[in-house]
Amino acid sequence: MKVPLLDLNAQLETIEKDVKDAVNEVIDSTQYIMGPKVSELEEQIAEYVDAKYATGVSSGTDALLISLMTLNVGSDDIVIITPFSFFATAGVIARLNATPIFVDIDPDTFNMSPDALERWLESESEKRDRVKAIIPVHLYGQCADMDPIIEIAGRFGIPVIEDAAQAIGARYPSKNGVKKAGTMGTLGCFSFFPSKNLGGMGDGGMVVTNDANIDEKLKKLRNHGAKPKYYHALIGGNFRLDPIQAAVLLVKLPHLEKWHSMRQENAAYYDENLNFKSIKKPVVAYKRKCHIYNQYVISIMEKRDELKKFLVENNIGTEIYYPVTFHEQECFRYLGYKSGDFPNSEYAARHTLALPIYPELTKEMQNYVVEKIGVGIKGIGDEV
Repeated sequence: MKVPLLDLNAQLETIEKDVKDAVNEVIDSTQYIMGPKVSELEEQIAEYVDAKYATGVSSGTDALLISLMTLNVGSDDIVIITPFSFFATAGVIARLNATPIFVDIDPDTFNMSPDALERWLESESEKRDRVKAIIPVHLYGQCADMDPIIEIAGRFGIPVIEDAAQAIGARYPSKNGVKKAGTMGTLGCFSFFPSKNLGGMGDGGMVVTNDANIDEKLKKLRNHGAKPKYYHALIGGNFRLDPIQAAVLLVKLPHLEKWHSMRQENAAYYDENLNFKSIKKPVVAYKRKCHIYNQYVISIMEKRDELKKFLVENNIGTEIYYPVTFHEQECFRYLGYKSGDFPNSEYAARHTLALPIYPELTKEMQNYVVEKIGVGIKGIGDEV
């Protein structure tokens, strides 16, 4: 049996005609930059996540970049993140000549630890005035613990940018009611990379906010800072979302809650059947319906790489998200961190493994995954 990590063909089969019709509509319109499809998607995403405004951009990376630009982040500024995420979270900070400062993750959720954030802000008073933003990442589709993060950020007057690239539709049971990922900070960033729960047929992203002035600035910056055309009050970039991507996403968006539910069912089935002493299953921090399972990530006590190799040899797709922490990346050596500085992040990088979780996964396929994990653990001399 073959079980890929992700099977986009299985999804396409259910919506292929609608997708092709939508793409052909854009082709026939000959409006290939911006236009009504982008505006419609912005309206629908804003409504879906319960934000006032949304701005379509060219990728999830550019969503983060333009958000920092909107807050005027630049040279000598500090942005606080964790060392455990996709590279873009840190890369966009460095691209603006600002300094990424790392705080460790919670070992159960892999998201920013509010305690670690508070400790840094309390202990680094001489650097605190340079902090222009905090970026918590809602990793794997589960929200960071936002109430304390927002409270800490508010206490020090620091804007929060939510990296919700993997978490569109994820929910957080705030003390102010249930909130959706991306709407609790000053800005929220989404990615429509094809592997996401809501994925396009190429790159795409979105920034949401409840601040009208920020939304206006975002829309200028994504188009070289121009408004009106050829009049530039700001220096922006070409961060526009393609209308073909918007058209595809408009077809997919009505299916998103169903796809979330199917992923949650698959996660629950894994949770019931992955009963091995040497494996830690994903921790559900809130309720399962709050987690959209962009990835289902287990922690393996020993010999993670050997187990991964065995699963691949048995035609089971896996991935390591992410094998190297930011502070151990060569390009960030100049920051002066060393191995051992962030033990929770380093443990996650060395012990976690993502399993197939996509909506169309069958129980037969999941049983095969569970069976082979059991065989693989025995084969490498680990505990079952």
